[in-house]
Amino acid sequence: MNNHYDLLGIKQDASASQIKKAFRQKAKQLHPDIAGSSHSDAMRRLLSAYETLSNPERRYEYDRVYSRFFRKIGFDYRTWLSERGDPQSQAKLVFFELLQLEEERAIEVWRKNGGLDFRMKKFMDREDWMDCLYILAEELDRREFSFEAFKLLAEIMAEEYRRPYFRHFAPEVEKYLNSLVKHRLKEQVDEETWICCMEIMTDLENSRAEK
Repeated sequence: MNNHYDLLGIKQDASASQIKKAFRQKAKQLHPDIAGSSHSDAMRRLLSAYETLSNPERRYEYDRVYSRFFRKIGFDYRTWLSERGDPQSQAKLVFFELLQLEEERAIEVWRKNGGLDFRMKKFMDREDWMDCLYILAEELDRREFSFEAFKLLAEIMAEEYRRPYFRHFAPEVEKYLNSLVKHRLKEQVDEETWICCMEIMTDLENSRAEK
């Protein structure tokens, strides 16, 4: 199965220096300036893996999510979920594709089922839903779909303030949301939408203050 460790060619107990060394070696092979533009997608995946594993909080979260999600799988899970086609299976398929580093597939399935109107919370365990939305938001933001990323991150933080789950990772998620709003969101939305987004941020601030 594809995962960040396999992508970098390291073991799951690799040290920070080993992760950095592996990334540099792989990057030299895949960088578009050397390998050509056809390897740009592979380079993007490599960078995503490195960004996750080089950050202790994000690495902890990734390890926890990946081990929990895949420990039950011993067959062609993708095909099984795809063929079932019901909303619960489709929600799980989005998460599966994200964890398999098939982000384009994940976004395609998500959009096919309604995008922001696809209420995956109804069809997944709470912890899987929150993890899935965070990873999906990251991938949407990477592709400059920052409004959709904002909506997902805001939904996550509202739930986090209501009943904590991310806990030690929550400040990282909050920081990412604030960075998205500050640096990327405004230029992608009209004035009315921007005002609505600011109202959402105000509601989130009030929710946090009440905790």
